[in-house]
Amino acid sequence: MIDLSAGPLIMGIVNTTPDSFYDGGVLHQGCGGVDLDRALDQAFAMIAAGASIIDVGGESSRPGAEKVSVGEEIERTVPLIALLRQRSDVMVSIDTYKAEVAEAALQAGADMVNDISGFTFDRDLPAVCRKYRAAVVLMHTAVRPESMQWSTASEQGGEDIVTRVGRFLARSIALAEEYSIEEIMIDPGFGFGKSVAENFQLLDQLDSLLALGRPILAGLSRKSFLGHAITPSGGETPPPSERLAATIAAQTIALMRGATMLRVHDVAAAAACAAIIRATRNPLP
Repeated sequence: MIDLSAGPLIMGIVNTTPDSFYDGGVLHQGCGGVDLDRALDQAFAMIAAGASIIDVGGESSRPGAEKVSVGEEIERTVPLIALLRQRSDVMVSIDTYKAEVAEAALQAGADMVNDISGFTFDRDLPAVCRKYRAAVVLMHTAVRPESMQWSTASEQGGEDIVTRVGRFLARSIALAEEYSIEEIMIDPGFGFGKSVAENFQLLDQLDSLLALGRPILAGLSRKSFLGHAITPSGGETPPPSERLAATIAAQTIALMRGATMLRVHDVAAAAACAAIIRATRNPLP
């Protein structure tokens, strides 16, 4: 069970892909596969810095990313998950929307499935989650990563982004409940098929999603819409490596608007952010 009683939790991102937008390729050895020793070191460093969950992903979900076969995604993620389970009792999440990948990961010891599609890309996934009594994170996205582009409200029938995301997540929650899945978290999907303005509207009105009655995960780490906000007039948008301060600012807003978990690349900085939020709610002596 996920214990949220102590305040916001941190989910550390461990990507074993060669093409993720920020850290792609760091743990990948090309034809040699994943550098398991380095991946384990990264995961344990995150745990030491304050991560309660390690989220392992083997396929990039950035806009325009190429699809990866089930077999390759399993090869990239399951050996690492198995080693993490052998050497640690940390909660492990598999970042996938594919039922076969999720099942292999859960058999290897994963506790949670983080599905960017909110159970819409693979209809077999809810049954797998039920079979293994897995916790789930259900995220909003309107399109698949390989065809993802910036959206506008006019292209979606004039509805504002908060309404669209809320309706989508309500359907995802209902489907999970049909399968008797008990631990359900929701993710508004910052950066997934949304315009810069829509992302900031979602962030500002994140507390509207509390009406769905499920804990909220915010994945804001170094996203491109943050880079747009800090771009100097007439200048170039800062790369992901220069978006940490903007990330912490956005994460602080998300926590103040009701998020209970942050999915991050920079665990120590996010843990400090969460500690300040906890201190405002439970003043130190």
